[in-house]
Amino acid sequence: MKSPLYLVDASIYVFRAWHSLPPEMTDTGGWPVHAVHGFARFLLELLERERPQHIAIAFDEALDGCFRHRLYPAYKANREPAPEELRRQFAHCKALCAALGLPVLAHPEYEADDLIGSALHIGRAAGLRGLVISADKDLSQLLVDADEQWDMPRQQRWGVDQVKARYGVHAHQIADYLALCGDAVDNIPGIPGIGAKSAAVLLAHFGSLDALLARIDEVPFLRLRGAAAIAARLREQRAQALLFRQLTTVACDALAPPLAGLQRSQPDGQMLDGLARVLRMGPMTRRRLFAAAGLPAPDSTPA
Repeated sequence: MKSPLYLVDASIYVFRAWHSLPPEMTDTGGWPVHAVHGFARFLLELLERERPQHIAIAFDEALDGCFRHRLYPAYKANREPAPEELRRQFAHCKALCAALGLPVLAHPEYEADDLIGSALHIGRAAGLRGLVISADKDLSQLLVDADEQWDMPRQQRWGVDQVKARYGVHAHQIADYLALCGDAVDNIPGIPGIGAKSAAVLLAHFGSLDALLARIDEVPFLRLRGAAAIAARLREQRAQALLFRQLTTVACDALAPPLAGLQRSQPDGQMLDGLARVLRMGPMTRRRLFAAAGLPAPDSTPA
């Protein structure tokens, strides 16, 4: 089997730690760092277990300036702005990755999904298979051949052949599916009257959104509740459906670094030690961090 390129959707695991760990954990300045500690544990488990050589950690930097906001201003408008306490922790998580020698992907106009998709294309061109570490269903659209998606903390792992069993449509239909039935997480409404089941039925019959829109006249004759009304709405909202597909499609041209940019580099022991002290990492976590970086552990005296 081809060697894996590990592509980590960092934000989802930072958010999980933010919501699940006690915020009483603070750094030397009194700021909460519970999300950083949770993310560090996740990262250490990955590094100790897999020992990846080709890897990148993708972060969402385009919180409100992504190109999708220009296409559709309501995109993700249902989300509250990240509080300063969380923004600071994201910065610490990026710094921790850099100190460990892990490539960090972030862009002011592209989301983590786009950076992962772009890196995956670069890896494939170099003969690697993708191992996307995320629970986000949007990223399943990237899977082909031997690629896999892995929600590591939940121990759920699937390839392109398992996508339909999880979501009711094939991997290459995910973007069309979300365009039709909507994605509440990203504030994409979809086409009124089309839910998850009807979207799956339509794509099973027509194969793609393009084929569906080209053959709308066939829709009223399908064995589908409200088929005539669905056909009418698709005629009325054709442009919206195509716009929503632009929003739900992962952009795979967001970056073009050489493959060397997706490999582990020399860790920075001084930076790692400084972060561990500021973040008040315990002696065991400090030893694990330095071991994962391939460095001798320094004096573990707390800050």
